Amino acid sequence: MQRLDYFIKRLLLIVPTFIGITLAVFILIQFVPGGPVEQQLAQMRGAGNIGGANVQAIAEEQREALMKEFGWDKPILVRYWDNMVVNKAALTMHSIQYRERTTWELIRSRFKVSLIFGITGFVLTYLICIPLGIAKALRDGGAFDIASSIVVFTGYAIPAFAFGMLLKMFFTGTVEGFWDFFPVAGFTSPHYAELSALGKVKDIAWHMFLPVLCYMVGNFAVLTLLMKNSLLEQIGKDYIRTVLAKGGSSRRAIWGHALRNSMIPIVTGIGGIMTVMFAGSVLIEKVFEIPGMGLLSLEVIVNRDYPTFMAILSLTSILGLIGNIVSDMAYVLIDPRINFE
Repeated sequence: MQRLDYFIKRLLLIVPTFIGITLAVFILIQFVPGGPVEQQLAQMRGAGNIGGANVQAIAEEQREALMKEFGWDKPILVRYWDNMVVNKAALTMHSIQYRERTTWELIRSRFKVSLIFGITGFVLTYLICIPLGIAKALRDGGAFDIASSIVVFTGYAIPAFAFGMLLKMFFTGTVEGFWDFFPVAGFTSPHYAELSALGKVKDIAWHMFLPVLCYMVGNFAVLTLLMKNSLLEQIGKDYIRTVLAKGGSSRRAIWGHALRNSMIPIVTGIGGIMTVMFAGSVLIEKVFEIPGMGLLSLEVIVNRDYPTFMAILSLTSILGLIGNIVSDMAYVLIDPRINFE
C-alpha cells in the first residue's frame, strides 16, 4: 500500500512539474534576442520588401503585423495558455520554419530515424555491456579484463563524429583502397519503396549500421564499468561471505545473490526507454546525412522555431517524467526491500 501511495503521488506530481518546466523555458525564450519576429524582418529587408523613404514606418508596421501573426502581442501567460492548452502542448501549431506543416507532422516525420537510433542503441548497449561488465568483474585484473578495458576506453575516448568519419572512410568506399560495405549517407536507398517488407528492414539496417554503432560507442564504457564495479562491490560484502561460510557455492553466491543487488544502480537508465523516440546526435546525423531528431532540434533552435521547440520540449518532458517512475518500478522489481517512505 505504501508503494502504491508513492507511485500515485509521483504520477500526480507530473502535472505541476511539467508546468514548471515548460513555463520556465517559455518565459526564457521570450527574452532571447533574434526571435522569429526579428528574423522575419531581417529576411524582408534582405529581400527588399522594406525600403524607400518611409523605412522606419514600414518596418514598424511589418513588426506589428508579425507580432500579431505569431501571437506575441498578447501577455506572456496568455501566450503560454494558447501554446500549451489551446494548441495541445504546441503540437497543433504550425511550424515557423516549415509553415505548411504542424509541429506534430514535423516531429512525426523524424520518428522512424530516432526510434531506430534510440531503441537499437538502448537495447544493444544493455545486452552487451551488462554481460561484459559481469565477465570483467569475474576476471578482475586478468588478461580479458585488461584487453577489454583498452578496447572500451579507446572507443569512449574517440569523439562520436570522429569515429563516424573513420568508419565512413574505412567501410563506405569514400577512400580508394578501403572496403565498400555500407552506403555513404542517407536513411534508405532510392528504390526503397519498391522493396518487400523484409527488404525494407534489411535496407534500413544496412544504412543505419554505422550510425548506430557510433551512437552506442559513447555509452559502452560508463555502463560496462558501472556493472563491473557494482558486482565487485557486492561480492566483497559480508552477506556473500556468509553464504560461502554456510557451504554455499561461489556460483550460488554470485549468481543467486550478488548479481541481483548489483543490478540496482543499472536500472537508473531503464526509464530512458521512454524518451528513445527523441534520441539522436546532431554530429552523427550530420556526418551520415540522416534526417533525425538531432538535426531537427538544432534547426528549430537556430531558426527560432519556437512552436516546434516547445512541442519537442513538451513531449520529452512528459516522457522523461514517466521514465523516472518506470525506473522506480524497476527498483522495486529488483529489490523488494526498498522503502519509499
